[in-house]
Amino acid sequence: MINKNIPLDIVNQLSKNTMLEHLGIVVTELGEDFIIATMPVDHRTHQPMGLLHGGASAVLIESLGSIGSSLIVDIKTHSIVGIEINANHIRGVKQGVVTGKAKIVHAGKKTHVWQVDILNEENKMVCTGRLTVMVNPLN
Repeated sequence: MINKNIPLDIVNQLSKNTMLEHLGIVVTELGEDFIIATMPVDHRTHQPMGLLHGGASAVLIESLGSIGSSLIVDIKTHSIVGIEINANHIRGVKQGVVTGKAKIVHAGKKTHVWQVDILNEENKMVCTGRLTVMVNPLN
């Protein structure tokens, strides 16, 4: 389902000059039905109290699902747009790296749904979320 033949360095080059690059999000693995990326917890991703910002977690969720969908469809003929996201923040993180794993739940012609779990370095749940993506023909 996911095109795993695209090298990770090519996938990560798509992040050049985007929020993903600014936040340090790096795709580390592509599977048949999942995509994994890491994100540092540092001054770029902190909220004022020094914890991982919930918005940064939401960015990781939306980024993983959007990248995953773009690896499922032909982006020469279709665009990918996130249309709904939710996130439940489970535990705080002050520093280190978090890892997000997005798994495709539904891959239809018009919508995709992704379940994304974000884990800390101890493999404990930090955040869980769901992203719905619309698949639009370019005309």
